[in-house]
Amino acid sequence: MKYTIVVAEDEELLLNNLITKIQKADPDFEVAGKAQTGSQAYELIEKLEPDVVITDIRMPVMDGITLLTKVREQFPITKFIITSGYSDFEYARSAINLKVSDYLLKPVDPDELKNVLLKIKKEFQITKANYEEVFNLGTTRMTPAQIADLLKDFLVENYAQDINLNLIANNLNYSPSYLTKIFCQVYDCTPSKYIINLRMSHAQKMLLHNPELSIRQIGEMVGYHDQGYFSRIFKKQTGKSPFEYRGMSE
Repeated sequence: MKYTIVVAEDEELLLNNLITKIQKADPDFEVAGKAQTGSQAYELIEKLEPDVVITDIRMPVMDGITLLTKVREQFPITKFIITSGYSDFEYARSAINLKVSDYLLKPVDPDELKNVLLKIKKEFQITKANYEEVFNLGTTRMTPAQIADLLKDFLVENYAQDINLNLIANNLNYSPSYLTKIFCQVYDCTPSKYIINLRMSHAQKMLLHNPELSIRQIGEMVGYHDQGYFSRIFKKQTGKSPFEYRGMSE
């Protein structure tokens, strides 16, 4: 199976050099797109929905951390690798709190890159094996509407986990865009949006009815391990912060 990568680096020479290193590091990873600004990268990620994003920490228009934060909102299971110069090393380390797979010092060492990609591939393979119990070639004998129902039931049961729709689609021999299309036809939203709606619905109930739980605990229980990120998503969806929403029950 091929895993797709979008690479973002503002210096063209470094960008092309990194792409060459990726191609040599592991043939299972394919560079699907490249960008020289954070905003270009974001547009590519929305279009291509890659498995992995490799981005420089310092990017024009939109820096790597902002890019990461925005992508996390729409594609929570995308793997991120941050690259940085030595002067930005400590700043890049802070990205670990945002569930970055790894950070690499520039110029990127080929062996370090190979090891990081191998680690990510193993994670994908474990996830894929778990999905095969539910989504497999036998499932493809179902109608598209039945597959959409099956995916919906799976999301309802596993909404608090990191769900990789690309791997689910691959198990069915579908493209991610086709899986999204048949889901949208039945439920009028993308699977990623459906997951967010499920998480927010459960979080709202817990905020109102479980005063013994902290906001951090509720965020973790619905799949967000960074409280700040959970609060941003919650406010974007409901118009209120978790703290403000909880106050409605008093």
